[in-house]
Amino acid sequence: MIMGLYQGLQFNSCDFNLAVKPRLTELIDSSTDPHSFTKLFVALAPMASQEIRDGLENTALLLADELTPHQALAVAEALQYIQSRNLNLLNKIASVIQRNLHVYKPVEVTRFIQALFQLKYQNPELYAKLRQILLKFMLRSVQPYEVTMLIRVLSMLPCQRLEEGVISRVEAIVTQCKLNDLNTISIAVAKWLRNDPSYRHNTSSKCVRLLQTLNRCGRERLQKADRLDLLLEELKYTTGEWFEEMLLDETMVTLKRMMDQIHWTNVPALCHFLTKINHFCPPLLDRIATVAIKDIDKIHHWGIYATILPFSVLNYDSANELYDASIQCVTAHISTFEPHMLVLLGYTLALADYFPEALVREIFSIEFLGKLDAELENLSDALTMRARLRLMELNRAVCLECPEYQVPWFHENYCQQFQKQGTVTASPMQQQIHNMLGEVLGGINCVRVAVVTPYFYTVDFECVLDKRLQPLPYSEPSTLQISDRGKVHWGTSSEDTTRDVLPPGAQRVAVNFLDSKSFCKNSHHLRGNALMKKRHLEILGYLVVQVPHFEWNSMELSTPNAWKEYLKKNLFGQLSS
Repeated sequence: MIMGLYQGLQFNSCDFNLAVKPRLTELIDSSTDPHSFTKLFVALAPMASQEIRDGLENTALLLADELTPHQALAVAEALQYIQSRNLNLLNKIASVIQRNLHVYKPVEVTRFIQALFQLKYQNPELYAKLRQILLKFMLRSVQPYEVTMLIRVLSMLPCQRLEEGVISRVEAIVTQCKLNDLNTISIAVAKWLRNDPSYRHNTSSKCVRLLQTLNRCGRERLQKADRLDLLLEELKYTTGEWFEEMLLDETMVTLKRMMDQIHWTNVPALCHFLTKINHFCPPLLDRIATVAIKDIDKIHHWGIYATILPFSVLNYDSANELYDASIQCVTAHISTFEPHMLVLLGYTLALADYFPEALVREIFSIEFLGKLDAELENLSDALTMRARLRLMELNRAVCLECPEYQVPWFHENYCQQFQKQGTVTASPMQQQIHNMLGEVLGGINCVRVAVVTPYFYTVDFECVLDKRLQPLPYSEPSTLQISDRGKVHWGTSSEDTTRDVLPPGAQRVAVNFLDSKSFCKNSHHLRGNALMKKRHLEILGYLVVQVPHFEWNSMELSTPNAWKEYLKKNLFGQLSS
C-alpha cells in the first residue's frame, strides 16, 4: 500500500525500493488469498528477479479464477509493465476480464485494451467485442476527456471504416477540448485517414472536415491563452506530426508573448517542453536562464536536470552562468539524487563540455556504481537501457576530455554487445557520398566505410591524406554490404583490425553525413550530441568533415561535379589552410 501511494505521488526512492524488495519477497509464502496476492504481485513483480517473477506468474495462474474484476485488471497492467510473455497467464486473465466486461467503467476498459496491445496479445474475437463496448460508451459519453480517451483507444483496434456516430460525437465536444485532447484526437483521425483511402481522396468527407476543425480549434485556443502555467499543463503530453505541422509555430508565438510570466516555478516544465519539441529559440532560453539564475536556490535540486537539458541538447552556448549556478546546486545536494538521475545529469553537463570533479568522482566510485546496478534492477527496461547508455557516453566523454581524473574506460564489452544488436542501413545519400568520395580520392580503396574508432564512435567514411594531401589507399577494399533483401548495410571494416600507423605528417579524416536528427527542427543549428561527437573525434586525431543534409540536397549541389567540388573543398581546404 505504501508503494502504491508513492507511485501515485510519482515519487521514487532507490533506498526505499531496495529496502522494500526483500521484505516483499518474504511475504510471498503468506500471500495466498487473491486480495493480498494481487497487491504483492503489482508491487513486487516489476522489481523481482526472473526466477521470483516466474513463481509469481505461476501463482497468479492458479488464483486467476478467484480474482475479482478489478484484481484481474491490476494483474493485467502489472503484466504489461514487466512485458510478460506467459501466454497461459495472459489467456487466463483475458478470459476473467472478458467475463466481467459488464462491470467495468470506460476508463477501465481502455486500460485493459492498452495492456493487451502493449503485450502484443492476439485475440481478434475479443478485440471485436471490446470495440463494440467502446462504441456504446462513446455514443453516450458527453465529457471531453472521456471521448478523447475512448477515441484514442478505438484507433488502436482494427477498423475498416469509422462510424458516423463517432465522428458526430467528437464534433460535439471538440470546441471544449484542451490542446492535449485535440492532439490525441488528431492522431486518431489521421490514422483513420491513412488506413481508408476513401477518406483521403474525398476532401469533403467528415474525417477531413474534422481534421480542419481540430486545426482551427487548436489555433484559437493558443491565441486566447493568457496563463503560461495552464498552457504548459496542456502542452505536457502534446507531441506528434499534427502538432508540429499545424500548431508548433503558433505555440512558439504564444510562449514568446508570455515570456514575462516565466517564473522559477514553471521553468522546469517549460524547459522540458522545449527539449521535447527540439525547437531552438534564443529569446526564450535567455529569459529562462535569467529567471533560473536569479532563483536557483528556490528551484528544487531535482528540477535542475530539466532546467539545463534544453541548453545542452539544443547546444546553446550562452548559458555559462546558468551552468555554474546549477553545478553548485547539484554538488550541494549530490547525495540526495537517485543514482540514474545523477548519471543523466552528468551526461547532460558533458554535452555542454562541463565536467565538475565532485560529480565525476561520485558517479565513477565503486560504491555509487554498485548502488546504480541495484537501482536499475528495479526500474523499467526502457529507463534502464537509457541510463546504461548515458553512463557509457559519460564514461567515454570523461576518458577523452578529462584524462586527469584517471577514470578507466570500462564499457568495451558493453559497446561490443550493443554493436552486435543491429545493422545500420545506409541511406541513398550516404551511398551517393561514398561513390563521390571514391571519385574524388582516386579510387574506392581510398575510402573506408562505417569505421569503428577507439571508444566506439562510428565514422561514416574515413580516409587518410599524406603530408602532400594525397590520398593513401587502404590495404583491404572497402565495400557496402548488401543484405539478402537487397538493402545496403554499412560494414564494420575496422572493428576487428588494428588501426593503421600513419606515416609522418599524414592526417586521418572523418566524413560524417548529418541528417535532420543532428539539427534543431526549426533551424540549421547543430544539436549538442553532434557537436560532442565532433569534439571527441578531433581528440582522437581526426580532421572532421561534416556534410549536412540540407547542403548536400541544396539546389547549388545538384550535379555530380558540384558534389565532387564540395567534397574537395571540405576535404582539402581545411588542411591546406
